[in-house]
Amino acid sequence: MERLFDDDCFAIRQAARYVSQIYDRHLANVGLTITQFSLLGRVKRTGPLTMKQLAEAMRMERTTLVRTIQPLRRNGLVRSDAPGADPRALSIEITPAGATRLEAGRAHWHAAQAEFEHRFGERRAAALRSELFAMTQD
Repeated sequence: MERLFDDDCFAIRQAARYVSQIYDRHLANVGLTITQFSLLGRVKRTGPLTMKQLAEAMRMERTTLVRTIQPLRRNGLVRSDAPGADPRALSIEITPAGATRLEAGRAHWHAAQAEFEHRFGERRAAALRSELFAMTQD
């Protein structure tokens, strides 16, 4: 029987939930989750993206992306438009209100980053980040 500590997937998911809770707690001050903050940041950096492009860039399932975008649309932080006849080509872009909220969240994101690095160690956090990004590069 395998030991719990041999389960890489469980360990990674447990750590991800723990880290997400740190960031979500800080970003709650501006009414965002870490996923919403990351999504707004991606769209701000790249400009409008189709749902397919955004899902691929965020490494998210499209259904999860739709659930993340709905409250952002409802709150006027992103807008969506289907420029052609194909509704699957829905394009997402950040609104001025979304850019303002993203900017307001930056200080809280930095506070979460500092808390994580204080708990985990700056060097270990940098090494972990490097390994995790290497894992998801194409």
